Amino acid sequence: MIVVTGAAGFIGSAIVHELNSRGRDDILIVDEASDPEKKKNIEGIKFSGMQSKEEFLSDVLDRKISGIESIIHMGACSSTTETDLNYLRINNFEYTQHLAKFALETGSRFIYASSAATYGDGEKGYDDDEELLETLVPLNPYGHSKQQFDLWAKKENVLNRIVGLKYFNVYGPNEYHKENMQSMVRKGFLQISDTKKLKLFKSYRQEYSDGGQVRDFVYIKDAVDMTLYFLDRPEIGGIFNVGTGKARSWNDLAKAIFEALEIEESIEYIEMPESIRDQYQYYTCAKTEKINKAGYDKPVLSLEEGITDYVKKYLIPGTRLGN
Repeated sequence: MIVVTGAAGFIGSAIVHELNSRGRDDILIVDEASDPEKKKNIEGIKFSGMQSKEEFLSDVLDRKISGIESIIHMGACSSTTETDLNYLRINNFEYTQHLAKFALETGSRFIYASSAATYGDGEKGYDDDEELLETLVPLNPYGHSKQQFDLWAKKENVLNRIVGLKYFNVYGPNEYHKENMQSMVRKGFLQISDTKKLKLFKSYRQEYSDGGQVRDFVYIKDAVDMTLYFLDRPEIGGIFNVGTGKARSWNDLAKAIFEALEIEESIEYIEMPESIRDQYQYYTCAKTEKINKAGYDKPVLSLEEGITDYVKKYLIPGTRLGN
């Protein structure tokens, strides 16, 4: 049996969908689907059971559950604006810690979501070398909560037995429940469909033009493929970036959405709220040498290819993975 936490969420539901495509439905999904959009994420997937995160943790702590070959832990509070440190500590650090200890004791494969947010403003680079973990300075409490577990795993000398994945800017179907945390591809699609125009933040650094700030945008299908690569190879351990290794601008992203919709490009640059200017990242780009060295050599979709697939196959018809 495979356990997927956060299975009604964005990456989690996409992982279950792909496992189904591989013929696996002996899956225990751990999540709650009270949100209508999250409920839709699991309507099209097959699984053998479902538990809330509290129920699953209770079974793990009491060792009342067996037969688990792998735990893919995607469940967490992923809000970069969350300020409740105690909530983040319990939900992101301690919960992950409990599952990791259980997996290590029972010989289950453990793959968990770390985050590119641990890299902070990028001053220290985006290198997934575990030797550099202590040098990273996350910009927000969410990033700190993810960094806390990475550091614990390193201190306990178990990184060679588990896998932590630092997802960069993932976009694609099944993210519709994320509200303000949705990707700019989804937000841009809605804006352009409604107004025939897209709003992007102005730049406040001379070296970047308006809309010229860059990110490593990775399509959900590639992110899932990289994740399950490690499920298939239990001999590999460590922390790995999940990205394309290419930095693309918001202007590039906007152009790709307009082209996919076959609408003339029209961008309005707006003021960035002062509350986020000090924490705003102007550049992110995953170093991918490590995951490539681990044997992952499948070509990833370009930004244009990913956005075209997303817009035409999912956003325009209003579908999601599994439908």
